[in-house]
Amino acid sequence: MAESIKIEIFRKKLPDDLTKSLAETDSRTDIGSGAALSAAAAAAYFTRAAALTAEYGESSERLSYMQRNGEILRSYMVNLIDEDVKCRGPLRKAQKEGEEYKIEAAMQTAAAIANEIINMMNQMLSLLEELSHLAAPEAKHFVTASADLAMGAIRACMRYVLDLSEKNSDDTYRYIVKRENEITLETCRENYAKIVDSI
Repeated sequence: MAESIKIEIFRKKLPDDLTKSLAETDSRTDIGSGAALSAAAAAAYFTRAAALTAEYGESSERLSYMQRNGEILRSYMVNLIDEDVKCRGPLRKAQKEGEEYKIEAAMQTAAAIANEIINMMNQMLSLLEELSHLAAPEAKHFVTASADLAMGAIRACMRYVLDLSEKNSDDTYRYIVKRENEITLETCRENYAKIVDSI
């Protein structure tokens, strides 16, 4: 009789079950899954801030654009909760087999979703910086909450990506990953500071 394969869909779990899974030492969820959850909340507050600004301030096509894109981003980040689990599948397999060259080859793939979260939250911070100048008083705390959650997701993912890269034997690869993340973090910090200063 063939062995049945159990497929867990983490994004559909209740918050209590999902966060318990994040806490378990043998869980298939990892930093990317938790950061995706935080990023989804950041995108939700971004969408809410844009909607409140349109409701209490002056509605515009730009605010409509922000609302649409915020909702797309929220949904995308929710899907990344499970995509992070999938992208680390080759690494889990390589680690079981114990062959060093396979483990090293799988590390870049294992960082794929964390890198995507960094990229998308970086872009959202740029939109939040724009929204911070337009935000209605009723929306301001959602703008800063969104920025705080986005920065948390970015920092968590960067630490994970850098940790993986440090295990790579290629000096050039380690340097490039470190430098790229330093540049991105500086951009994120600048946008974050502008958001806080505008509110």
